[in-house]
Amino acid sequence: MVGAATLVAVPTEAMAAPNFKAPYPCGQRWTYSHHSAEVRRALDFVRADGGTTNGTPVLASAAGTAHRFSQPSGAGNYIAVEHGGGWKTYYFHLSSYSVAEGAQVSQGQQIGVTGSTGNSSGPHIHYEQLYNGVGQNIVINGSGLAYPGSYNQYYLTSDNGCGSQPGKPFNTWGSGVRVRSDAYLNSTVVATLGGPTPVRVLCQKQGDTVTAEGYTNNWWAKLASPAGFISNIYIDDPNAVLPGVPTC
Repeated sequence: MVGAATLVAVPTEAMAAPNFKAPYPCGQRWTYSHHSAEVRRALDFVRADGGTTNGTPVLASAAGTAHRFSQPSGAGNYIAVEHGGGWKTYYFHLSSYSVAEGAQVSQGQQIGVTGSTGNSSGPHIHYEQLYNGVGQNIVINGSGLAYPGSYNQYYLTSDNGCGSQPGKPFNTWGSGVRVRSDAYLNSTVVATLGGPTPVRVLCQKQGDTVTAEGYTNNWWAKLASPAGFISNIYIDDPNAVLPGVPTC
């Protein structure tokens, strides 16, 4: 006689984490550290590419629902993004919010501005990934990050918000335009554009003042390729500060 079938309970597996990306704009390079006194597995990020940490956009590292909080004695102004399946990310010490309470946000969307509100010794992004309320070791683009005790040991360049091709498209004008390693006239020349060239601008920042072809400007554009900076004078756009391009 065939016995009755036995039902075996199969445990539900933890829902896979989203493909988290860095919480700051495409092309920017930041360094990070972990303080042993932190309650959860947080990492603190600061700029390491010559840009200013304070005032840099903070981006959602994955899509979800954003919630705004304020804790003046601790996290300061912060946002929690609920990603579904028990996953959540935190972004602490914001100088301001960029989205409404309960807003649906996409990966790479600006949700706040880097600052130093709350219990903070200086501008940085305090970033956490949690599963069912428990802090997890932080993973970006599928790779776990190290947990150094100080800055400038490990670095991470963001591809958040880059899309299939990073940066905003523009054309240059003029010939013999020099691409430099940084936004200064004494920086190394890394390439020369022979004539009008299609480029993609990752971000822009202030550097040395350049006077050329009847124009004067101290804003420089960071190009995706060739990798380096050119004066905004040579970007074919009438604005001294390029519209729709984040600050480096």
